[in-house]
Amino acid sequence: MARPVLKWAGGKRQLLDELYARFPESYGHYHEPFFGGGALFFDIEPQNGTINDTNPRLVNFYQQIRDNPDELIELLRTFDDPESEPDEERAYSSTNRSGKQIEGYYYQQRALFNNRPYGDDYDPVEEAALLLYLNRTGYNGLYRENSSGGFNVPIGRYANPDWVQAERIREASVALERTDIFNRDFEYILDYAEGGDVVYFDPPYEPMSPTANFNDYSGDGFDTDDQERLLAVAQKLDQHGVHVILSNSGVMFERYDEAGFSVEIEGATRAINSDSDDRGEVDEIVATNVPESARRSAGQQEIADF
Repeated sequence: MARPVLKWAGGKRQLLDELYARFPESYGHYHEPFFGGGALFFDIEPQNGTINDTNPRLVNFYQQIRDNPDELIELLRTFDDPESEPDEERAYSSTNRSGKQIEGYYYQQRALFNNRPYGDDYDPVEEAALLLYLNRTGYNGLYRENSSGGFNVPIGRYANPDWVQAERIREASVALERTDIFNRDFEYILDYAEGGDVVYFDPPYEPMSPTANFNDYSGDGFDTDDQERLLAVAQKLDQHGVHVILSNSGVMFERYDEAGFSVEIEGATRAINSDSDDRGEVDEIVATNVPESARRSAGQQEIADF
């Protein structure tokens, strides 16, 4: 099986067994409209289907992994230690767009990564390489954007960061070979999922409290109206015979239960958080329309082989 290439907040590796337990005995295509780090996808390595994310730089990253893995790896090998001096032959070697002094190589690469949201020319392969570099050298593996779409995570502290990840890139490239990759709203799935397919929804979570914020990983966010739209889409898919599996925060329990889905609460540990005190276990639901009698009783490895 392939492994996720990125560290990604909200990743589902700790929830895989609970998700597998809801899979049907057999299915057609596999679809994942909120892809993120893709832990479930890479573990299953489905033969075909679609993945989607609203973050265009994340979508480009997976397109480059699928289509240009060797070029991506070679470029990653040219990058320097994040605490080294900026490259004087590249832009932002002394100041950033705001005229603020660039304090090191990491911050120069961060400024270059932000070429696209600030309207500058960018190279898709370089942007993908920079995303992985910043993901592996930035603070705590966070991905966070300001309201203008600018990536703004500070440098991390790592003894020996490995930003090349050549083996994982090659594994992921094979896994993505027959997958269509989209940068659309999640409602695209109504045009692609057919009866008998599996759709796994892993949206930005509805906050557990007024002060919580699980969806600040892009400038657009994901609000309560979006959560209601998602529930409506899940219901439409159910009516068309599509197998739906969904994870969300515990506050969404009643909404999916009342809509007729089988819903259970699972504990999940948040592995990425800027505050170490908040990296504890939170209530998480897994909802599905797959009846217990139609679910696979086999374990993870057999599903991966399916």
